[in-house]
Amino acid sequence: MARTHCGMDFGTSNSTLAAAGGNLPPRLLPLEDGKPTIPSAIFFSFEEDRTFFGRQAVSEYVTGADGRLMRSIKSVLGTSLFNDTTRVKREALKFSEILGRFIAELKRRSEASLGHEIEDIVCGRPVRFVDDDDKADAEAQRQLEGAVQAQGFRHIEFQFEPIAAALDYEQQVKGEELGLVADIGGGTSDFTVIRLSPERARRADRKSDILATAGVHIGGTDFDRLLSLKKVMPLMGYGTETADGKRPLPSAPYYDLATWHRINRLYNQKTLLELHSTCQEARFPNLVAMLIALVEDRQGHRLAGRVEEAKIALSEAPQTAFRFMTRDVKLEAPISVEELDAALDNATASIAAAIGRTLTAGGVPGSRIDTLILTGGSTRVPAVGNMLRALFPAARAVETDAFGSVGLGLALDAVRRFS
Repeated sequence: MARTHCGMDFGTSNSTLAAAGGNLPPRLLPLEDGKPTIPSAIFFSFEEDRTFFGRQAVSEYVTGADGRLMRSIKSVLGTSLFNDTTRVKREALKFSEILGRFIAELKRRSEASLGHEIEDIVCGRPVRFVDDDDKADAEAQRQLEGAVQAQGFRHIEFQFEPIAAALDYEQQVKGEELGLVADIGGGTSDFTVIRLSPERARRADRKSDILATAGVHIGGTDFDRLLSLKKVMPLMGYGTETADGKRPLPSAPYYDLATWHRINRLYNQKTLLELHSTCQEARFPNLVAMLIALVEDRQGHRLAGRVEEAKIALSEAPQTAFRFMTRDVKLEAPISVEELDAALDNATASIAAAIGRTLTAGGVPGSRIDTLILTGGSTRVPAVGNMLRALFPAARAVETDAFGSVGLGLALDAVRRFS
């Protein structure tokens, strides 16, 4: 029996695991309800004293079950949060342990699908886990490798996610192409300039074909945060002043509430006391009162989910109606695609600058790019897609499997490395 080699794309928002080996092409394994993607989410149910993963985790939380939801757990890599603890019922769990539990579940489900143990794995990694800090970036990979190794994988290698996407796309290439891979996911935006061809695809070592890579720690969860701060947090007092007009209200609680992996930091008595004090000083205490009620009821992740839904809706329509209601909280606002574009203006400029650095490092002008290879769910955001196409008007834009191409490419890479 031919040995199976696997690639794992552990993403900020969604994860996949693909297998390849023998004469079989790479394939994504079903991870939840027959689907190849699983949201990178964990829910610790206090009522049932058990742990849920993926869509089921989000569903349990949304239906109001008592417990703790953790999303965007990949975002703690390379940060001080990695070794911090968070309270889950009576237990203090390290974020590193929570991350490990999710990876262990990916392994368990994949092995159940294959019918045998997985020993070899190529893990995807962004070009930059952490911007402008090489030491923290290297530490992030070490942390991820440790978490993967702790789950029983014996042979672990890493590959840049945009290179993996290029390897997947290259299977359909008929001639020589110079491609730019734009991999914009939930937490990072990564770019690779690479030479592609059927002949090159057969080579085991592709280092000479990779002209440049660069990345920036900006992705879909940042887009959620920016949209939330622009359109939703002001409904609860963000950007307003104290009653005497001498200073703005503290922005930190709003920033945390708008940021997926920081929401749980609000759920403590100290923060609530500070919010009540802010409410007493606020020019619009009724708005801050909604913020307090939302934090007291631990509705932060549900609110963030609604913001994400609004962002996604604006990929298909020019306007959407944002609406969120719960106890003592009623938030409503129309949001247009133009407002989303404005909220993301600085982020898209940073992404464009990273693309410029990639081209410069590769010694390639944008006019020489034949193919723009788009992968990652955030390439579907209008402001991002429009910016990419404007930068490369003459290039052929190819939309790969937004959520699966990286995993498939990692499995191809695993065959090369471990066969």
